[in-house]
Amino acid sequence: MARYNLRPPSNLQGLPMTDSNAVIDWLLGADPAIRWQAMRDLLDAPESAWQAERAKVEHEGWGARLLSAQDPDGQWDGGAFVPAGFDSQQWKQHGQPWTATCFALTQLREFGLDPACERARRTVELVGAHSRWDEGGQPYWAGEVEECINGRTVADGAYFGVDVSAIVARLLGERLDDGGWNCERCNGSRCSSFATTLNVLEGLLEYERASGGSAQSRQARRAGEEYLLRRHLFRRLSTGEPADPRFLQFLHPNRWRYDVLRALDYFRDAALLSGSEPDQRLHEAVEHLRGRRSPDGTWPLDWSPGGRVWFDMDDGPGRPSRWLTLRALRVLKWWDGAGVASLGTGS
Repeated sequence: MARYNLRPPSNLQGLPMTDSNAVIDWLLGADPAIRWQAMRDLLDAPESAWQAERAKVEHEGWGARLLSAQDPDGQWDGGAFVPAGFDSQQWKQHGQPWTATCFALTQLREFGLDPACERARRTVELVGAHSRWDEGGQPYWAGEVEECINGRTVADGAYFGVDVSAIVARLLGERLDDGGWNCERCNGSRCSSFATTLNVLEGLLEYERASGGSAQSRQARRAGEEYLLRRHLFRRLSTGEPADPRFLQFLHPNRWRYDVLRALDYFRDAALLSGSEPDQRLHEAVEHLRGRRSPDGTWPLDWSPGGRVWFDMDDGPGRPSRWLTLRALRVLKWWDGAGVASLGTGS
C-alpha cells in the first residue's frame, strides 16, 4: 500500500522515529475500518486515497462481517435494543448483549461505512420500516425514551442521512440545570451523568455536521461540553476526586460507557468541525492519555464490556489495541499541533 507523508508528523514523534513508523505500519496493516482513518487522521493522505480505502468497509473485513449478520428485515438479532428472545435471566447470567440493531448501527458508524453506499441506504429504509423499540414499540427512527439511547440514535441517524430533528428537540427539553443529561432523570435524578452527557453530545455533533444544527442545539451542545470541561473530563466538581476510577481506564467498544479517551476524541472532533482551539481544561486528561502509552508506542486495552457480541476486534485486555492507538494518536496530533500542551489545567 502507498504511504502518504511517510515521516509521521512531528507531534507523533514522542517515540523514536522507527517506533513511530512501526506503529503507523501496524495501523495500516489493520482492518479497512482502521486503515482509512489512520490514512486520513494521522498521515494526511489525499481524500481520494482514504475514500477509496473507506469504500472497502462495505465489502471487506469487520464491516462486511457485521453486514452479513443482518436479518432480512434490516435488523440485527431480531431486535432494536435487545435480541429477540433474550430475557432478563440471560442478561443476569451473561451480561448485556451487544448484537441487536442499535449497537450494530453504531458500530458501522464507527467503522465509517459510507452513508451513501447502497447497503447503508437500504439498511436505513429497512430499519425504519421494521424495527420497533423494545420499551414501547416506537418506530426506530422516532427514538426511544432514554437520553443515552437517544443520543446514539441521533448520532447514527444523522450520520446515515435520517431526519432525527424530533429526537433532538426531545433531548433539548431533557437537559438538566447543570448543563448535561442523565438517563435517570425520569427516576428523579437532577445531576447529569458523564456517560449520558457524552452520548448526547456525540449525537448533537453528528446532527450539526449533517444539518448545521439549530441555535438551540448548538447552545445545548456547548452547555454539555462545559459540564465535562468544568470537571476536567473525570473529576467530581464537589471534591475534585475522580468520579469513577474506570473513567481513566480505556475500553473498546465503548457502547454507552464513558472514558476520557472517548471524551477527548469527541472534543477533537468538535473542535475540527467548529474550527475552535482546544480548551486548556483538557490538559490533565491529555497528559493522562500520554502517560498510558506503552514503550512500543501503542495503547493497551484495559477492559471491554462483557456480553454477547458478533465478533471481537481486539486481542483482549492488556494487549495493544489498534482502536485505542488510532484514537489516542489522533487526539495527541490535534492537541500538540495546536500548541496548547504547556498551558496547564486552567480553571
